[in-house]
Amino acid sequence: MTMAATSPQPMDFAALQPDEAAARINEHSALRATPYRWPDPASLPRRQWLMGHWLLRGEVTAIIAPGGTGKSTIGNTIALCLASGQPLLGKPLHRGPLAVWIFNLEDGTEELERQLSAACAYHGIGPDDCGDRLHLDSGLVQPLCTASEDRDGFTLQEDVFSQLAATIRERSIATVIVDPFVSSHAVRESSNEAIDAIAKRWKRLAQETGCAVVLVHHTRKLGGREVTAEDGRGAVALRDAARVVLPLNPIGDKEAEELGIADITTRRSLVRIDTGKANRAPPDAATWIKLESQSLNNGEGLEPSDFVGVATLWEKPDVFHGLTTWHLYTVQQRLAAGDWRDNVQAKDWVGHLVASVASLSPETDKGRIKAIIRTWKRNGALAVEHRAINGRDVPFVIVGEPINASEVGPPPHLATCGAESAESAGADP
Repeated sequence: MTMAATSPQPMDFAALQPDEAAARINEHSALRATPYRWPDPASLPRRQWLMGHWLLRGEVTAIIAPGGTGKSTIGNTIALCLASGQPLLGKPLHRGPLAVWIFNLEDGTEELERQLSAACAYHGIGPDDCGDRLHLDSGLVQPLCTASEDRDGFTLQEDVFSQLAATIRERSIATVIVDPFVSSHAVRESSNEAIDAIAKRWKRLAQETGCAVVLVHHTRKLGGREVTAEDGRGAVALRDAARVVLPLNPIGDKEAEELGIADITTRRSLVRIDTGKANRAPPDAATWIKLESQSLNNGEGLEPSDFVGVATLWEKPDVFHGLTTWHLYTVQQRLAAGDWRDNVQAKDWVGHLVASVASLSPETDKGRIKAIIRTWKRNGALAVEHRAINGRDVPFVIVGEPINASEVGPPPHLATCGAESAESAGADP
């Protein structure tokens, strides 16, 4: 009896063992169309997420941010999360502790050790937590160049990728962090063809070895606007090849004002991580990071100790923290009994009424009060009525949809709103 030829199975490199993936990638065969095999959906292997929905085995993640945002500092803490198996940034470690390799191409070994030592000290991470899973190299000591370019075009340095793959396999490394991407090659950033080839070669390395690759990248000039996944400097090919893109943004002035964070130093320390592109995962809410300063306790005599920035998880304060239906009901009752203007410059601005009811300060909590009023207008609890006064159109805030007295509970303790305001949370998160 003659056996019918079976159709070749499609390859899912991330689901294969690293050696098997490498062998199948390197097979040379004629191109052919593969019939769909109609698998049972329940039989398909799950995607191998390593840290939340930020890092995926066999894929590339791009971190995109302007200078001074803490890219490297955050990368160090990501590495500590992986090596220790501890969710220091709030992201679950789906597969427990894993080996990670930081390849920083800008700083020398001593500076890198200062940065990582500070992060370990701040988070209480030691050798017993990480074992032999944490690896750190400087591109100033051990250069990394994955592609070069001359008048005839660009060339991928396959021997470099082979060395990377060998080390990743030897050390069972699950994640490689390359910081920054621009220093890992010697081709024009604007060349889509070259950057596409390099990014896809990193992706092939990830699939060959079964690791996740993180490429840290700078943004182009933004003119003050927020970073998005489309804002990487140079060619867009890196963004397109990456499976996950994580834009980093410092907190904006408007948002800081709404949260009542007036201190400039505190504002500069707050960074938001968005999931700008994650087409193999559900959308994540933003993750907030606070850049703290950690002493290395290495001072001696008149020489002060070094202080180094470290990244820690920060919980964004709730504008409505401490506010209940009672506060809105009370504001509505007092609105009905008096005249309160919509203009923030007016002496009888409605914000003074809200501040009185909520035990807030109309000066230091002004941004938060404005956000509360804006929300109550949006949901219809407050409305604006225009009145003609001395020939001028003057907007007043009035009651919109009134709160039913039966829905209002007892008045809360006075400390629950004002004493635990977003200002205090922002000053000492």
